[in-house]
Amino acid sequence: MRKRFEQQLSIGILPIEQTEISVKLKDPLTELLAALLKVYITPEYNDKIFSLLEDSIMKNKQQTGRPGMSLWQMFVLGQVRLCENISYAKLHALANNHLTLRCLLGAGAENGGFTRIEFEYQNIYDNVSGLGDELLKELNEVIVEFGHKKIFKKKEKAALLLKSDSFVVESDVHFPTDYNLLWDSARKCLDAVSKFTKKYESISGWRKLSDWRRNLKGLSRELGKASSSGGKGKDKRLRYATKKYLTKAEALLKKLEKTLPDLPVEDIEDIATIYMLEYFIPLMTKHIDLIDRRLLQDETIPHEEKLFSIFETYTEWVKKGKRRPNVELGKKLNITTDQYNLIIDYQIMDEEQDREILLEVASRVLEKYKVDVWSFDKGYWNKDNKQILGLYVPNVIMPKLGRRNKQEEKEEKSRKFKKYKNLHSTVESNINELEHRGLDRCPDKGITHYSSYIGMGVCAYNLKKIGKFILDIEREKIKLKKQRLKKAA
Repeated sequence: MRKRFEQQLSIGILPIEQTEISVKLKDPLTELLAALLKVYITPEYNDKIFSLLEDSIMKNKQQTGRPGMSLWQMFVLGQVRLCENISYAKLHALANNHLTLRCLLGAGAENGGFTRIEFEYQNIYDNVSGLGDELLKELNEVIVEFGHKKIFKKKEKAALLLKSDSFVVESDVHFPTDYNLLWDSARKCLDAVSKFTKKYESISGWRKLSDWRRNLKGLSRELGKASSSGGKGKDKRLRYATKKYLTKAEALLKKLEKTLPDLPVEDIEDIATIYMLEYFIPLMTKHIDLIDRRLLQDETIPHEEKLFSIFETYTEWVKKGKRRPNVELGKKLNITTDQYNLIIDYQIMDEEQDREILLEVASRVLEKYKVDVWSFDKGYWNKDNKQILGLYVPNVIMPKLGRRNKQEEKEEKSRKFKKYKNLHSTVESNINELEHRGLDRCPDKGITHYSSYIGMGVCAYNLKKIGKFILDIEREKIKLKKQRLKKAA
């Protein structure tokens, strides 16, 4: 049974609304907690946040059973993880030791010998990782609305000044080559077989399983060394190392295919291990073929046939024309920010270029907001994009990719165009901030958790921006009060 939040007050524990946020601290976590506290004590947005969490997490679930982590605690801990860009282990430590965070979670401070509320690592992991991508997009809309109306005091009819750009959120993968991906596939097959041999003594033929692992790893390294080295006779050494590696890999493949039908299935764990083998054996076949074609037959492998991770299969090979890094492994994320530096829209791009998603982004944004200026870089330029967007947005700042005619030259040299083009660089600062909020590299596994991780990062970024503004206002009030007292004295 999960509840919104019912704080059990006892000696040493303050109500959440009485949490004290120090204005002297200027770290990201304090700014995030200031924003979360403001959301909690604002009934309208408190209710909106909890309603979304209830509809998503508690839908079709019985309201009975052991009390679980509250919706508020789930939401807060998820934001803290991304704001601080930390692991679950560090989040576990913060939840049990950070005084202000514990007050905001309703767990209070040290309370003089009374029972202390502790958060377990597995409980935190299971709950925080359960917040989905669609839920986080809806939560971000509420956070942006809260920032506009309650914090930045945006007038209802005031138009937005938007900036769009994209960057790569990397997957947690090593640099891919066909021969190390073959090794990855082989070792996972050997891991699966090892589970069966330890569980069932009747399985024979795998007495030298550790030798298979050691030999294949050594041959993979030998091929890698031959491929990266130079000198006289490189081609001959490379072909020799390739043949040795493939011969061993093909022998293992045949042995695995022969063993697979005879493996016992007595419980769900056995079924899962067989599924694991059925997934990785075809990947071994694929990479044996790719290595043979590339290194022995001198064939150029088409990009669409390549796989960049056997674990994070959604990973793309992204080249954005940068000198460093010249290649990034992950997916591109398109963000749209406003004049308050809040991210009002984001989209994970699936093998798409910036110009291909612009109209899709525009249809979502223009349905919700009035926009006066919208700036882009050259990657978004397309004649149709600019013309269509110009029907709805008075000022579209989109530098042309390629040669410009006289009219385009005149437009791009105008004072207004230059002004907003220069302001567009602010989005690069927003991207840098996002990367510090965890969106440089995603440690979570699978496309579902990858998408949720990005959504959580965007929410944490927006809350942190809101919290910074709240604390800046409080500091200014304290400064003015001191000045008045000084004058009065």
